[in-house]
Amino acid sequence: MEILIQQLINGLTVGSVYALVALGYTMVYGIIGLINFAHGDVVMVGAMLATTVVLSLVGADPAGLSAWLMVGLALLAAIPVCMGIGWTAERYAYRPLRRAPRLAALITAIGVSFIVQNLAMMIWGRNYLSFPHIIEPMVFQLGEARISLLQILIIVGAAAIMSGLMVLVHRTRLGTAMRATAQNREVAGLMGVNINTVISAAFVIGSALAAVAGVMIVTYYGVAQYTMGFMLGLKAFTAAVLGGIGNLGGAMLGGLLLGLIEALGAGYIGDLTNGVFGSNYQDVFSFIVLILVLIFRPSGLLGERVGDRA
Repeated sequence: MEILIQQLINGLTVGSVYALVALGYTMVYGIIGLINFAHGDVVMVGAMLATTVVLSLVGADPAGLSAWLMVGLALLAAIPVCMGIGWTAERYAYRPLRRAPRLAALITAIGVSFIVQNLAMMIWGRNYLSFPHIIEPMVFQLGEARISLLQILIIVGAAAIMSGLMVLVHRTRLGTAMRATAQNREVAGLMGVNINTVISAAFVIGSALAAVAGVMIVTYYGVAQYTMGFMLGLKAFTAAVLGGIGNLGGAMLGGLLLGLIEALGAGYIGDLTNGVFGSNYQDVFSFIVLILVLIFRPSGLLGERVGDRA
């Protein structure tokens, strides 16, 4: 039982991050039908920038600032930069292709991903950046299981952000405009909705969530590198598909479920196979889930079944 509780805690922690990243995918796809494969690289930029900020603060004032203040300043630096990347990509890469075939936009998204990766490599280099150990480990016991204060903050923080996003989408004028644009862009435009502003807002909000997820990841795992966004983006995309891409609630559910599947698979299957399929193979479980969902329920757990159009 203690193994189960521990793996559930680990799965919820990682799944909360997956859910935040998956929300960026599903918001953009729900409004313009684009799978923004550069979104994972926005997370990477947030993680790399946060690490750089904290390293500079530690070097400049090793005893004057608290650890949480440093992380907060890193977050304040990462969010506007990531928002700027999202806005720039939408304005100059995706908007000119809005009426082009979807394949053109998809290839462009892959191109933007490579551009962001290579710019990050030029700025930070190829080596891993180590996040300094400034947060004192505070661990609480739950029977034989353990949960750290950082894990609690990641889970609670992600839940608060996701709740705020749901309020934004369902209780504000911007959210109403987003939902109207997602249903029918042309009709929404005729009703006075500024389509360009709404779509840009979706990219900017998704990029802000990506920045927060990047800071969470680098504080949790302690390392960042310019290629880290690729696998993270694929997993978040898997979570979005699992929950039902285009559905905000589905992205949240898919992210949490994917984190739990990875943790339970790495824990239990690793024990049953004497470590042969342990944590080193946890990525396998993610993509097995993606294949099964695409085969048996392509619309996802909370997605709507839509008939093919002639």
